Amino acid sequence: MAADLANLGKHHRLLFSIPLEPVQGKRFQSTGFPGLGAATFQTRDGPCLLVESAQSTANRLEKVVWDDAAEDVVGELKGLSHVRVVRGKQKTFLTDTILEAHRLNSPYLLENSKKDFFEGLKKDLDQPEGGPIDRRKLAAAILKYDVGSLLHGVFLAKKELAGGRLRVARALSGFIEADGVRVAPSGGVKNDHVNPSGDTKTGFGNVPFARDEFTADRIALYVNLDLAQIRGYGLGVAVERLLILLSLWKLRALLSGGLRLRTACDLAPSNGVMKATNAEFHLPEIAETQDALKKAIGEVGKSMTVTTVSYDDELKTKDEQDKGGEEGEGDDE
Repeated sequence: MAADLANLGKHHRLLFSIPLEPVQGKRFQSTGFPGLGAATFQTRDGPCLLVESAQSTANRLEKVVWDDAAEDVVGELKGLSHVRVVRGKQKTFLTDTILEAHRLNSPYLLENSKKDFFEGLKKDLDQPEGGPIDRRKLAAAILKYDVGSLLHGVFLAKKELAGGRLRVARALSGFIEADGVRVAPSGGVKNDHVNPSGDTKTGFGNVPFARDEFTADRIALYVNLDLAQIRGYGLGVAVERLLILLSLWKLRALLSGGLRLRTACDLAPSNGVMKATNAEFHLPEIAETQDALKKAIGEVGKSMTVTTVSYDDELKTKDEQDKGGEEGEGDDE
């Protein structure tokens, strides 16, 4: 049965609240933030926890289209636009906009000493330095180079590109929260059977540690697909259909096997009901979107490219760059 999108025309957004549970046991490990740790918060219903942030969920939704072994898009989605970055005479794979934290705003593209890609992107964007942004031209250029940036957002922060004002918000976003959470304290020890009383500062000796995991009354993945934003790109019905089908495919793929978030946080849907909370719409299985998605990719294919860019600049650490800057200033003087 093919996915039926006809009912979505009257909706501005498609919202899901999908119940999750640990694959084994009752405990799970949350995400953590520097200087904060686990992101706990209080509501009128009690203690809650951010299990996975919107940023991390976006990265996971992107990763489901990627084949690590082949270093390419999964076979059934070939034809989607993205930019590959290679290195050296052998053109060894380095990275891809699908893998980059900021997609088209990757430094391997925009800070590349070879300006071919940058100049081509600037020409296709065709935006004024001042005045209003032509949103349709912006969306069309992004579609050409990296369709994922139209779903997961991008901020082209280079001042040479319309003064650094080119920004697209996430059209597909999600996060995981848990309600009624309780701390499940545990711990362990790193054993050194050779020298148990060795210097722990240098990695020797036995090192005991504490660890906090959590239990929860409820865990849910919340998803927001902004249909109005997708229509607002002004790229036509075929592109709209592609972006919606691709979003549904990604979400189903994530739920089908991409929710092992950490070693001690392996989640899965707790029931088979995945109905939108604001529309008469059930999240289709991958098989129900597959043929329609392939057809949509074919229909939009002429507007999308798979671009290969060579990045051969020296890869320096921050310390090396700082040292080089200091030496350079001295030489100039």
